[in-house]
This record gives sequence, structure tokens and C-alpha cells, in this order.
Amino acid sequence: MSSKNSQKSNLLTEMRDIMHRLHYSIHTENIYCDWVVKYVHFHKMQEREALFAQPEKKVEDYLTYLAVQANVAASTQNQAFNALVFLYKRVLEHPLEGVEATRTRKEPQIPVVLTREEVKQVLTFLENTPALLVKLLYGGGLRISETIRLRIQDIDYGYSQVTVRSGKGMKDRVTPFPKSVEPLLRNHLERVKAMHTRDLAAGYGKVYLPYALARKYPNAEKEWNWQYVFPSRSLSKDPRSGITRRHHIDQSVVNKAIKQAVRKAGITKKVSAHTFRHSFATHLLQRGTDIRTIQSLLGHKDLETTMIYTHVLKQGGEGVMSPLDDL
Repeated sequence: MSSKNSQKSNLLTEMRDIMHRLHYSIHTENIYCDWVVKYVHFHKMQEREALFAQPEKKVEDYLTYLAVQANVAASTQNQAFNALVFLYKRVLEHPLEGVEATRTRKEPQIPVVLTREEVKQVLTFLENTPALLVKLLYGGGLRISETIRLRIQDIDYGYSQVTVRSGKGMKDRVTPFPKSVEPLLRNHLERVKAMHTRDLAAGYGKVYLPYALARKYPNAEKEWNWQYVFPSRSLSKDPRSGITRRHHIDQSVVNKAIKQAVRKAGITKKVSAHTFRHSFATHLLQRGTDIRTIQSLLGHKDLETTMIYTHVLKQGGEGVMSPLDDL
């Protein structure tokens, strides 16, 4: 390996170690490292010391390139910026100061929302695990990343609630568990438990535990209550530890099923897994649920984020009835 590649590898290894220690997900870890690689290539930096020469200007030039020439979305540019802020602050211990760059303009967008009838239609064309998972998405207003990471102990049948652990912003919250899903979920978990029992008999059965819990509770990683509600069909090697485990189901499996169901239902709206979360919030508003309660259920930090759903309720464009309907 060349000196250049070796230094880049060392930088990324150091970055991954720090992100792992700070409990970032493997998904975020990969994205941040990809942005660092692109940033280094953009400026053709071959030595680690080059990162410290006018860092603010280097970051500004790169962000401006992304906005003006690459024409990326605002969220993409923000993601790149966050990755570079992390690099300089946490890895290089040289925090950026006053970065000014051309930023991609993010226009406020009203979310796509399904009507209750449309939700029913989509659910009609979903089967098995995707059907159950989407019912939890809509029934509790969950993000898909939160749903696939649910553990057995996060479901409380008695209080009809789901506890979301370390959601966005690393905060826990409680959201409704739809009672109508209980029989389906119990049947599903019977099959999951049988699979877990087979894994244990084969010498596996361990599940990933966050925040060094595996060291604190040595037997917890094999216990039933820590297992994923939606495990993967196959065992796989953990990219960080090298341990073979049964991880949770991949988001792509659910997204593919939703896409097919929407097409079969003949719905022309652009529907994703997140659409069911939007629909959950909007339908609660239509039923008269307080906006602050919805904010808490969704786990929004700012009320302004939740207020976007009040715009969806203004049917017919700002709540105005078309004059054609008066003729």
C-alpha cells in the first residue's frame, strides 16, 4: 500500500473507532467516511498535514462545489458538512470556525400523506413481515429505522405502547401500539423464537448490544428479550467485531414491498415508508389530537417541525373551496 493510501486508511480507521465509541450507527459511519474520502480527493490532498492548511477555506470550497456544480440537495450538502465537522472536531481535534459557503437552498415541502382509505388499500397488498412492519409504521408513527431495530422487550402489550430506544437525537420515547396488531405480532414472534432457539442450538443466537451492554451483562446477548422483533432471514458477520450474528431485517426488503403494494393499489402518490409516519400524524390531527402530543409521539425536537402537518389539513389549497363547486 502506498504512503498516501496508508495515511488515508489510518485516518478512516481512526474516524471509525471514534464513531463506534460514540455509538454512531454503522450506516452513519459509512456515510461520513465516504464524504471524507470525497473531500480528500476533491482537494487532491496526499498528506495528513494538508488537512490543517486553511481548513475553513477548503471546506467552504467543497460545500460550494456541491451546491453550485454538483447541484446536490440541501440535505445531502448538510450531510457532507456534518461529516467534515466531525472529522475536524473529533478526529483531528481542530474544530472549524465560521465556515461560509454557498448553501443549497431548501424549500419547505408539504409531506406526502395517504388518506385512511389509501392506507387500507396499500395494506391489502402487503403480506407477511412487511405487512406487520408497515402496520407498526402507521400505527405508531415510527421511522423505518426505528421499527427494524425494535427489540422484544420494547413492546408493552399491557400498556399498548412501543418504546423507541435511542431514536433520532439519541432520545427514548413512547408511542402507541395498535391493539389490532397484537395477534399478528404474537404469531410472528412465535416463529422468531423458534428461529432463535435453532440458532442457540447451532452455537449462535447472539444479538448486537449497544453501549458495551454485552460486557456489563455477559448473557444478555443470547436472551430472548434482547432479540430483534424483525430479524434477518440469514446470519451475517458483524463488520465491526467479526462476530457472526442474526441482525435485523434490511430496510430495502420493506421498501420494495411497499413500492409493489402501492403500484398494485393504483395509487399515484410518491409513497415511501416515511409516508406512513406522515399519515399517522395527519390522521391524529384530523381526529383532534393536540399538536404538542403529536410532537412528543413523533419525537420532534421543535414544534415547528410538527406544524407542517397542519398545512396538510388545509385541503383544496389553503382550505379554499374551488369556485367550480359552486356552479
